[in-house]
Amino acid sequence: MKDGLNRREFTRLSAALAIAVLGHRSLAEARPQRIVGIQQYMVKDLMTKDPEGTLAELASIGYTEIEAYGFTIANPKEFRQQVNAAGLRCFSGQFDFGFDDPDKALDKASALGVRYAISSMLLPRLRRGVDFYAMVNSLTQDDFKRMAYRANEIGEHARKRGLKYAYHNHWFEFRDFGNGETGYSILLKETDSALVEFEPDAGWMAVGGANPVQLLQKMQGRFHLIHFKDFVVRTPPTSSDHEQQFVDLGDGMVPLKSIVDCAKDLGIEHFIVDHDPPFHGMTPIDAARLDYGFLAGLLKG
Repeated sequence: MKDGLNRREFTRLSAALAIAVLGHRSLAEARPQRIVGIQQYMVKDLMTKDPEGTLAELASIGYTEIEAYGFTIANPKEFRQQVNAAGLRCFSGQFDFGFDDPDKALDKASALGVRYAISSMLLPRLRRGVDFYAMVNSLTQDDFKRMAYRANEIGEHARKRGLKYAYHNHWFEFRDFGNGETGYSILLKETDSALVEFEPDAGWMAVGGANPVQLLQKMQGRFHLIHFKDFVVRTPPTSSDHEQQFVDLGDGMVPLKSIVDCAKDLGIEHFIVDHDPPFHGMTPIDAARLDYGFLAGLLKG
């Protein structure tokens, strides 16, 4: 952790503070005003083996929301029942909008009962035999304009169903095309604010070379959820080797405290842990517990 205590020290102090508070106030009163959720992808392998037990553990940690990873959900109705039984809420989910009719993904979103249907990626083209990283790192301005057009289409379909559509970023949207224009700035400009919102991933923003705080301030009113992950380096990935650069929240270079403070000032309510594997000597639940402690501690600060 770069601005403050060591992450594990911070987590221990936050836990001690929470216990002290609970000694004087009811559980309902002690809950943070803002919601800490978790993206299902982080525990997807555990969910396939023991969904009820995994969801119960997440709730016991303190999470109140799980953001669905729709790609792995075969039975939305059953998943919704499992989430409700654990005392959690599924407010949002990421879905495969791909190149098919968006209604297929929105059918699943509606069945899950989410408010926000989010595209994990919304690529304008896929070529067989072409390296994925080479492709996304070479997307053009016209590619991003096509992505914006597609996002508007999905947003219109979502609105007709009473849903909100949001775009989730990675790193490749922030390559500078010159004069300060990036793929992300094109998406912000070319999408209809009444149809398309955004789900900023602050970690990927930093890795892509953006200043997350400045960008979030410019995006005011275009997002209501935000993702948090951390990296040890600020280098856009060129291969799957980047997976070794994921670390627990607070152990990397992403200025998480500044980002959380900014999001709080902007009135954001949904703060979502999105820590990709591998987890470096611990289980996904162990990592989820550490990440919750760190993020909840920042929210109380």
